[in-house]
Amino acid sequence: MALKVQQTGFSGLLVLEPDVYGDNRGYFCETLNLSWPGVEFPHFVQDNESLSQYGVVRGLHFQKGDWAQAKLVGVALGEVMDVVVDLRPGEPTFGKHFSIKLSDQNHKRLLIPRGFAHGFAVLSPKALFQYKCDNYYNPSAEDGLAWDDPALAIDWGLPAEEVILSQKDRNHQTIKEYIISNGIGG
Repeated sequence: MALKVQQTGFSGLLVLEPDVYGDNRGYFCETLNLSWPGVEFPHFVQDNESLSQYGVVRGLHFQKGDWAQAKLVGVALGEVMDVVVDLRPGEPTFGKHFSIKLSDQNHKRLLIPRGFAHGFAVLSPKALFQYKCDNYYNPSAEDGLAWDDPALAIDWGLPAEEVILSQKDRNHQTIKEYIISNGIGG
């Protein structure tokens, strides 16, 4: 089985596109193969899945300190706009975002290193989102960035009036507040 690996311009952030073999019965593809050349996978310890309806935005989430997580994310059903923000001080991409449509049609995966905030917006009637993590979830280490921070200028692919958020996701900090509260700057 082959794999296309796309560099994103963000250190360690990769788009993975496996070969898909389809016929009149459906399709088959590998969603993870630790022997794929050109990709160094972290040791994943937890798998998660969420089902969401059109308009749901989940994020932008991350875990702090020793509880930071690398992730391998993909969509088993539907389509999402997947977004990450680089929170690694010293990286030239710090404070910038990367977005990509992930779907059950394109079979792409995003390999996200530790140090990124992550979120997604559901563009289809429903989406089944799956992700692997290299660290366990710890509620006390949980944090987030505002999905609609004008400084990030993220295009979620949805009209703002159609966005559905959890109460928690309505109250995240801006990137500027994150920088100030963490003493980052120069």
